[in-house]
Amino acid sequence: MAVLQESVEAERAELQRVLQSEAFVRAPALSHLLSYLCEKWFAGEGEQIKEYSIAVEVFGRGASFDQDSDSIVRVQANRLRRRLAEYYAGDGAGHTLHISIPVGQYVPQFAVAGESSQATKPVPDSQKPVAGDAVRWRSNVWRWFIPAAIASVVVGIGLLIFLPRTKTTVPAYPQRSASAVSEAPIGLPVGDEVRILAGSTHNYVDRAGKVWSADRYFSGGMLVRSPVRHIWRTLDPEIYRSSRQGDFSYDIPLKPGNYELRLHFAETYYGPEDSGGGEGSRIMAINVNGKTLLNDFDVVADAGGSRTADEKVLVDVTPAGDGLLHLNVSSLHGGRGMLSGIEIVPGVRGRIRPVRIVMRDSSYYSDDSRWWAPDQYFKGGQLAVRAGSVAGADDQELYESERWGNFSYAIPVPPGRYTAVLHFVERRFGVGNRDSYVGPPHEAAGGLGSRVFNVVCNGRVVVRDLDLLKNAAENQLLTRKITGLEPNSQGKLLFEFVPVRDYATVSAIEILPE
Repeated sequence: MAVLQESVEAERAELQRVLQSEAFVRAPALSHLLSYLCEKWFAGEGEQIKEYSIAVEVFGRGASFDQDSDSIVRVQANRLRRRLAEYYAGDGAGHTLHISIPVGQYVPQFAVAGESSQATKPVPDSQKPVAGDAVRWRSNVWRWFIPAAIASVVVGIGLLIFLPRTKTTVPAYPQRSASAVSEAPIGLPVGDEVRILAGSTHNYVDRAGKVWSADRYFSGGMLVRSPVRHIWRTLDPEIYRSSRQGDFSYDIPLKPGNYELRLHFAETYYGPEDSGGGEGSRIMAINVNGKTLLNDFDVVADAGGSRTADEKVLVDVTPAGDGLLHLNVSSLHGGRGMLSGIEIVPGVRGRIRPVRIVMRDSSYYSDDSRWWAPDQYFKGGQLAVRAGSVAGADDQELYESERWGNFSYAIPVPPGRYTAVLHFVERRFGVGNRDSYVGPPHEAAGGLGSRVFNVVCNGRVVVRDLDLLKNAAENQLLTRKITGLEPNSQGKLLFEFVPVRDYATVSAIEILPE
């Protein structure tokens, strides 16, 4: 037993070395996950390490966690495997013990460096030592080794290998209240969510993996389907091709709580390429639980044009006393009222949840377990994927793509003050990028002054004459934080990325309520 205890202490010491390394100090979510998995193993509770328990106890998911629609555990486990492999290929290469998480399971394994890969293969459930099965394990050991002459030696080895580990105390991880969980800026909103495609007869899964149901809970109005193909400022035009129009209402059942309500619109009928008309052709009022939230609302004027996705964000929305959210749309001076999508997610009192957008066509969980929406709210520019590592970036995959060109982002927010964090990487100009450059039809070589651009927010220049190579080396992360931003009259933070020389670029945008 003394030898076994020494083995546990050696494993604990290795865990601490890993957690204190720079690679893991910079990734607190991965550190928390690794610590949780190892402490469960030290406590002899390996059989309790399941995807559901990890989601609830590590990532703060609620009891209704559905692993089919929320992949955070699988995504973060894969990141942890990669981070461990990178660590032991670098700073931890000289360590005697190596920690790994075998593919297909979440139980950690400790192997002596240089041992065959057999040591890190998944252990069948029937062979895993469980605290309550000590007698059965000992019995099996004796049955396997019959020759009496070597019985004492074999029993000693058997006890060392097969006896369950000494019970240890698992650190008490903070138990967050339901309100604290819902306010944590990590991952998708925690709690019940409702997404409805107004006027649609079928469900839809968007680029972020969110499921939208067919139209329901409505009364009045009519279903309208548009044949238009392209709709600006979205990667999901399908959400905006259908709508409910006229005078209508929705009575949506909700559990008690505070919610964030997002209403989606796109004018696909009035406009120069459709039936003529534009601003003033369709005016409506929208009220929730008897309170008017949008009056004389004109989608074309709010979005800045037809065939453009428009989104209004409302905070501190709660169900009425009957447990329903009563949403009413009324036609006013012209045209018919209309609505394309209703999105209701658990909210944070007095403000929206942080908005994080990464310039790629699918959502992304970063190493710190934050959820980034796929590219949205943009107009103009092009997406590009760039090869190579990024200096100063803890999460390499987050910066493997960019939007470049002359483009803008219209990010909807409620009234308030906000901080924007813009993430840039120069992946085109510079000596190291010449051979691998694939992109716009211009010469890849260049140095200082090769790319210069401005960033304008609601008409005010917030980043002037930005030269990425002047402020950071090639393939190096550069961020710019802009504070004290307020939405314009349409409830948008309108960022325009305007070229001065060559093209503008951006890899990710964060909007944080102050």
